[in-house]
Amino acid sequence: MEIKDLTKAEEQIMQIVWQIEKGFVKDVMDLLPEPKPAYNTVSTIIRILEVKGFIAHEAFGKAHKYQPVISKEDYKRYATEKLLGNYFENSVESMFSFFVKEEKLDLGDVDEILKMISKLKNKEK
Repeated sequence: MEIKDLTKAEEQIMQIVWQIEKGFVKDVMDLLPEPKPAYNTVSTIIRILEVKGFIAHEAFGKAHKYQPVISKEDYKRYATEKLLGNYFENSVESMFSFFVKEEKLDLGDVDEILKMISKLKNKEK
């Protein structure tokens, strides 16, 4: 299934759906920060997410219980690949360099990343 882009509002709702794993619109509403959007707004966004293939529902009379169809990990992979392709010419090195220059990574972070790389290399051997 092809993953589609999410708007900021859709992504906010999806973060909650991933967190709760299964729930009703009211459950999503409970976890939204103040000022909360209207119930109908949240319900509409959830239906849009269903049309986009991100969530599915189980009907309980007139109420619907929603659950994710696309995992947070799959969307994270999609968003990272898109970020890499659109802004860093598919170069992890370029993205890493950007984060270091922007001071989003400190030397401790860099050291941890290097340790992870070293562990992965050792596993491959």
